[in-house]
Amino acid sequence: MQIDSPPLTVASQRVADILAERILSGKLAPGTRIKQDELAEELNTSRIPVRDALRILETRGLVTLRANAGARVASMSLRDLEICYEIRERIEPMLLVDSIPNLTDTDIAEMHMLKEQIEATRDVEIFLALDRQFHWTSYRRHRAPQLAQIIARLWDTTQGYRRSYTELALSAGAKVVAAEHRLLLHAVERREADTASAVLAMHIRRTRADLRRCGYLGDKPGA
Repeated sequence: MQIDSPPLTVASQRVADILAERILSGKLAPGTRIKQDELAEELNTSRIPVRDALRILETRGLVTLRANAGARVASMSLRDLEICYEIRERIEPMLLVDSIPNLTDTDIAEMHMLKEQIEATRDVEIFLALDRQFHWTSYRRHRAPQLAQIIARLWDTTQGYRRSYTELALSAGAKVVAAEHRLLLHAVERREADTASAVLAMHIRRTRADLRRCGYLGDKPGA
């Protein structure tokens, strides 16, 4: 049994990584049923790694498992989304404040580069990836791994909904997002933790307000 354990762990993680990429990229929309037999056949593996992978993704908030109902890509109600954004608004600035004193000039330079790339793209998937990298670069030097883990989970569980918001923002030119990114970067660069914290909270709050105003918050993808 000890000989078989490492390959099983590797196989489970491989399946989890493939599924996570499909969910986060929007290939599998919220609420989509995941058929374990079909997935095992597609990936040329047994059901055991698939089952373990689904458990891994359940802990990340990407999949829901129900007895006699199988596995589905996690979806959120209006209230779930509201709570996620309210939590992000309150705790994400804490991670930023913890990170700012330890950020290097290289980190700041990377944020500048990412900001320019974000403003130059009109591709939703590229925007999402760059936006995520921009914010997590600002959190990079934190010393609060448990807090970071909670926030990362919230980012993952709302990814499909943020995609719809990004489509909306890009269609309008994404000028507000760009302005907020500039304000945030300016405060981070000057190591003004209180200002950066306030800008980030405003950024998250405004996103939630825009989603609600445009009807994107609800039981379908849109936050």
